[in-house]
Amino acid sequence: MSIEFLNECPVDGINEEMLIDVASFVLGAMDVNPDAEASITCVDLRTIEDLHVRWMDLEGPTDVMSFPLDDAAMLGDIVLCPEFAEKQARAAGHSLAHELALLTTHGCLHLLGYDHATPAEEKEMFALQNELLADWYDHVRDSGLDFPPKPTGPEAFPSAAQRENLDKRLD
Repeated sequence: MSIEFLNECPVDGINEEMLIDVASFVLGAMDVNPDAEASITCVDLRTIEDLHVRWMDLEGPTDVMSFPLDDAAMLGDIVLCPEFAEKQARAAGHSLAHELALLTTHGCLHLLGYDHATPAEEKEMFALQNELLADWYDHVRDSGLDFPPKPTGPEAFPSAAQRENLDKRLD
């Protein structure tokens, strides 16, 4: 799996290696061809807001956007906004590193065609997201990788309803 990472945001402490590992793990667990490519780009609030308006016709910034491609070799692009994610992490009571790992997992699932437009899709996607993220933390532990440990807070592996409540608290 080839994951390209670009950091175009002003937030310090973004662990590029960890986010590439999360994405590689998730895509591998979903049986994506190991020759496939994807990219992860971290951007600032102004850039994510511009993308959110341009591509989703929604005002304001967001945490993650995915741009799937109809190409077997290139899955697409995941765009993260660490500044926005930092607020979510603080409100949820866990680290920015975990929030970005969660959002990377979420973005990977969108690249693979998962969505949360209906309650059934939302339930399926968030359950799969949490399962894959928990499995990644087990992989980190078993591999002896030096990434932050698995958080145990009540919103570390949120349901769609918990995430919606978190978003309301941030408004």
